[in-house]
Amino acid sequence: MSWLILGLLLFFGPHSVRIFADDWRSTTIARVGVPAWKGLYTLVSIIGLLFIIHGYGVARTDPTLLWMPPAWGRHATALLSLVAFVLVAAAYLPGTHIREKIGHPMLVGVKAWALGHLLSNGTLADLVLFGIFLTWAIAHFAVSRRRDRAEGRTYPAAGWSRDAIAIVLGIVATGIFAMWLHVPLIGVRPF
Repeated sequence: MSWLILGLLLFFGPHSVRIFADDWRSTTIARVGVPAWKGLYTLVSIIGLLFIIHGYGVARTDPTLLWMPPAWGRHATALLSLVAFVLVAAAYLPGTHIREKIGHPMLVGVKAWALGHLLSNGTLADLVLFGIFLTWAIAHFAVSRRRDRAEGRTYPAAGWSRDAIAIVLGIVATGIFAMWLHVPLIGVRPF
């Protein structure tokens, strides 16, 4: 469990700076430059992600069961993961109505993904991993929406075709990940 917790700290440390220390982030970027900031951010995040993957794998070898997931949990996870992939696609495709309405679809996608996985997994490692992702996404979304309102930032839509593209990309990405990547990367067959 210690590798998982260390990985989560390393991964969410950089990802949480805008939540807890936005002014420090801005002054540090001004001092060291955007490339150096992004390079360090990326390096620490990748190391954290590798520790998360390793730690979660180790924790799954001797699981501590906290609750028995409901039978419908796997179906809910599949549906919420599909929603998450569509929202992530919409986050990177400018001009979608999805982004116009939600503002930060990636964060909502992370919430959907984490909640879904909490519904179908009931071990301590699952609670730590997905619970922290869910908590972080909730906090980051609240701070981001507050910042948007304070700055008067909006995300205007450019046309429904962009939403259709986001939906198709999300569906395709879900299929690819579920069928070919989930087992080699996570070690669990989703279907």
